[in-house]
Formats: sequence, structure tokens, C-alpha cells
Amino acid sequence: MGTTRVEAFSDSVMAVIITIMAFELRPPQGAGLDAMRDQLPGVLVYVLSFTFVGIYWNNHHHLLRAADRISGAAMWANLFLLFWLSLIPVLTEWVRDEYLHALPAATYGTVALAAGLAYLILVRTLIQANGRESRLAAAIGSDVKGRLSLVLYAAAIGLAFVSPWISYGIYVAVALTWFVPDRRFTRRH
Repeated sequence: MGTTRVEAFSDSVMAVIITIMAFELRPPQGAGLDAMRDQLPGVLVYVLSFTFVGIYWNNHHHLLRAADRISGAAMWANLFLLFWLSLIPVLTEWVRDEYLHALPAATYGTVALAAGLAYLILVRTLIQANGRESRLAAAIGSDVKGRLSLVLYAAAIGLAFVSPWISYGIYVAVALTWFVPDRRFTRRH
């Protein structure tokens, strides 16, 4: 089976996730700078979450474009990834409201870690469906950046209980490393 339908379905789900997050944005409660400053944490977590989903959307697109075939296992792995991404709007709202507390920051990292693991599972099932000698397998290589991201997310979960700000810094750092589209795919195609 080709990847077109899975890609279209995934694009739709990710678009809905971003739309839900946008609907949760709140306007400032007043016209002054103080009102804008009060909304800043919510806007910043929205930007981080939007970037997070956008990075997955972009890399998911490149991943599926590099694959020629998709298996039933890959379809389930894709749904597993979409499940974890679907939790981002809820966590965005929780972190927006409780950003000074460790548990929301750690839970955000837990979902980021789970989404990263789900993406890794998706990659592995696609390589299995396409073969170890496929252009997809060649593009993925050793996936150092993906594995490093998982380690950083795991560290951020624990460090949230030292300071949520450390976790937020790690989440931003991981996002920055992935902000540019994954060149492994663009170099190969």
C-alpha cells in the first residue's frame, strides 16, 4: 500500500490539533502592557506547542515521501504517534495556566518523550516495510538527533522538579534542533 492516504489522514489530524490549540488562545484582559504581559506565558507555550506539532508534520511528510510502502504495523504506529500529538492541546492549556509548577512541565515532557518514541517506532516499522536497503533506511541512518532528543526529553521530565524553567529551556532547545526540516531526506531526494 502506498503512503498517500496515511499522509493525508495524518495531515488532517495535525491540522485539527493546531486548530484546537488556536481556539484555546485567550486575548489580554485589558488594553495595557500589564494585560499583555499576563498573557505572555500562554502565548509562549502556544508557540512552543505549535512549533512542536509543526516539526512533526514537516518531518512526517518527508518520512512518508521517502517510503514506497506502508504496512499494517506502520499504520498502527502512525496512529500511536497521532494519539500522543493529540494530547498537546490539553497540555498546552495546562502549562499555560500552571507554568510555575513542576507537574505540568514534567507531563508536557512525558508526552513529548512518548511522541518521540512513537515517531521512532513509526520509522522502524516503515523501514521494515520498505527494507533495510531502501532509500528510507539510507536517509534515516543512525538517527542520532532523534535519539538525543529522547534523552533530552527524559532529562527534562526529571529536571522539571528542580525547576520547570530548566525543562522549558530543554524543550525549546530540542525544538530549535528540529526547526529546520530534516536534511537527511532532502539530501537523498
